[in-house]
Amino acid sequence: MLVAKNIEFHYIKDQSFIIPDISLNQGEQLLILGKSGSGKTTILNILGGLLKPIMGEILIGGTSLYQLNGASLDKFRGKNIGIIFQKPHILSPLTVEENLQLANFFSGANGGKNEILLKDLGIFDKRKAKVNTLSEGEAQRVSIARALANSPKVILADEPTASLDDDNAEKVVKLLKEQAEKFNAVLIIVTHDQRVKNHISNQITIGGEV
Repeated sequence: MLVAKNIEFHYIKDQSFIIPDISLNQGEQLLILGKSGSGKTTILNILGGLLKPIMGEILIGGTSLYQLNGASLDKFRGKNIGIIFQKPHILSPLTVEENLQLANFFSGANGGKNEILLKDLGIFDKRKAKVNTLSEGEAQRVSIARALANSPKVILADEPTASLDDDNAEKVVKLLKEQAEKFNAVLIIVTHDQRVKNHISNQITIGGEV
């Protein structure tokens, strides 16, 4: 379902780093561990179609991600990849359900599963609430819901537990795993948080400065 091979990237010519080759089947999970500055978010952005590598190839469901350009790449990404950013990328003036509907609109999805998703994440009762009225934990769940709104084939999460206490960190990881299993999607979590190690057995560790 997801293959990354021969990927190389650098911001500064003499400070390049190589992403380990990755091959994940539908429903498989991967934890990418690394300290701050090791390039975790850069890797996530490359895998998610947000940052074109200098060389190498990303395949999702047999489609070469960076052979797509412009609107084609945007539409493919919106339909097939759900990204949960470290800081919620949701629109605060909109309601919870409007944020999901916006994600549906950009990918051409019908949004038929939005209510079920909100119920699964425990925020159905907040569907009419403006995002700027929610708690931090609720906003994070909206961010997860938006990433999952189009039943993606690949779910990418950037430091989803970084600002959470132990109990809430465990809940978020379990939510991500449950939803990935429900969609039979690839799940990749990138983090420096050692607490996540016990939840996903398939792991790689990266190092070096970016």
